[in-house]
Amino acid sequence: MVLIVKVEEPFLRDLIADSASRFQLWTQFLRATRVETMAEIGVYRGRFAAEMLAECSAIEKYYMIDPWRHLEHWNKPANADDARFDTYLAEATANTEFAADKRVILRGTTAEVMDQIGDGTLDFAYIDGDHTLRGISVDLIKVYPKIRAGGWIGGDDFTHMVWQHGDRFEPTLVFPFAVHFAEAVGARIFGLPHLQFLICKPTEAATGFQFVDLTGSYPDTALQTQFRLKNVLRGWLSDTFSRKLLAERLPRGVRETIARSR
Repeated sequence: MVLIVKVEEPFLRDLIADSASRFQLWTQFLRATRVETMAEIGVYRGRFAAEMLAECSAIEKYYMIDPWRHLEHWNKPANADDARFDTYLAEATANTEFAADKRVILRGTTAEVMDQIGDGTLDFAYIDGDHTLRGISVDLIKVYPKIRAGGWIGGDDFTHMVWQHGDRFEPTLVFPFAVHFAEAVGARIFGLPHLQFLICKPTEAATGFQFVDLTGSYPDTALQTQFRLKNVLRGWLSDTFSRKLLAERLPRGVRETIARSR
């Protein structure tokens, strides 16, 4: 039986007040909304899955989606070799063995395996995938039809700055893309603490798109400021040099230019 819960700002603020971590935030959310069927995209070692399955007794089916293999075009720090990913899969399997009757392990990318889940069958999906523009685009577009009307999509790495891992890796664009996606489908999206987001899939009576920032730390969704050369340079320098090294080795004029750009 599907429990229809209307998620409003006061409800989420109460959850936030009692949540010291993203794990607590989502376990409380899943319990309060009585989620029965959900998917996690980007399982890694299975810590999040184990926590949700252990703390949320209403869950009846939990899809664990992850390629657990080296991806040729994924330029992020977690892109290890195949042997390492085999150990991660084994760890995720062991961590969730206590709930083997509830879990469904789908080894593959979102594009490869999402069609094994029926449309409109998920109460909730949690996205913690590759976080690049390509990755979050594929994940949101592929999973959205699988969510029932009135269901939800949550996610991680809703970072305030795109240069999450410095300039050696692809930018993290969960924010603002998730906001633009919500606007495209006419859904409300909430910015939550611990770099989390929540999209509420509308019912027929839904009022449409709204971005509700419950953290006060997402002033706008423009990328211009983040991609200005001086800010890219500042991010690169911060990633490459310690403050002490910066102070000791950079010419005074360069240091002053960087200081003025802050």
